[in-house]
Amino acid sequence: MRASPLARILFGVYVLLVAYASLYPLQGWRDHGLSPFAYLDAHLPRYVTWFDVAVNVLGYLPFGFLCVGALQPRLKGAAAFAFAVLSGLALSLVLEAAQSYLPARVENNLDVLCNLAGAAAGAALGIGVLPRLQGAGPLTQARARLFAPGAETDLGLVLVALWLFTQLNPAMLLFGAGDLRDLLVAPGGPPRTPSFFAGIEAATAAANLAAVALLVSALAAPGRPLRRMFIALLAAALVIKTAAFAILMRAEDVLAWLTPGAQLGLLAGLALAAAAMSLPRVARLALAAMLLMAATVLVNLAPPNPYLAATLKVWQQGHFLNFNGLTRLVSVLWPFAALGYLFLLASRRREPLG
Repeated sequence: MRASPLARILFGVYVLLVAYASLYPLQGWRDHGLSPFAYLDAHLPRYVTWFDVAVNVLGYLPFGFLCVGALQPRLKGAAAFAFAVLSGLALSLVLEAAQSYLPARVENNLDVLCNLAGAAAGAALGIGVLPRLQGAGPLTQARARLFAPGAETDLGLVLVALWLFTQLNPAMLLFGAGDLRDLLVAPGGPPRTPSFFAGIEAATAAANLAAVALLVSALAAPGRPLRRMFIALLAAALVIKTAAFAILMRAEDVLAWLTPGAQLGLLAGLALAAAAMSLPRVARLALAAMLLMAATVLVNLAPPNPYLAATLKVWQQGHFLNFNGLTRLVSVLWPFAALGYLFLLASRRREPLG
């Protein structure tokens, strides 16, 4: 087995996401005068829900799995399992200790035990499954067949995976990443007509969709079926979007994201992507960058979403508070990370525009 840059990049990104989700909303830090590890010898929480237990176990299961993948081939078997479990325990202990300084968070020893169980389960799964996936496994073969070689391409594939992750945020316009207003200023402004909102949403969705299509085309190996690969990615994004509404919202809101603006944006984005994929590679990179910048400006001009304002009160509270914060962070940062990556691709590989 060879070292996998993709596994290491995914593991690093996942650790950052776990840390942010554990400390969200990162406000109100205060010194309580106690040891941050005082929770370790406290009694177990009196009131525990199966939901909380499941979330804490499942949250660290990918950590253990990806850690084992990132360690290959330097550590394997029992050594990789031990390292993944101990590193998961260390991360959980530190994050729970940091939570003691946040008034919105409650640190407890049961969370550490659940996180430890999740990391151990993920590590065991990784040891059993990864040898069949790596090397000459189906994932490695698909990666080699469809995409260009190198860690640079792996980084791009991680960006594409994060783009799919942003679709889990129901508060976001369809493909409308990059909304900075919650970080800088509260969204608002004068009332707008529904047609104005639909136009902004359509243009944002179309520009972002075409930009992602061009990004995927830059990652693909020569001669690959670009349009079929893009259609498969779009289908996955729409399935994730629909599943997010089905799980986080009420059953009748499962297609609430498919607004008139979203429908028009999908059609326009598909047409633009199909036409632009025939451009030379450097032209595709430049167009993708321009589309990303335009879409980010547009999403910050959009008025509050009139379709989801009442429904999202459920999503932004309760058990989904941490997940809400995590998806919002990724959706805010994604276009800027993608823009930097496009500049990287353009600077590394140059070809004539003719």
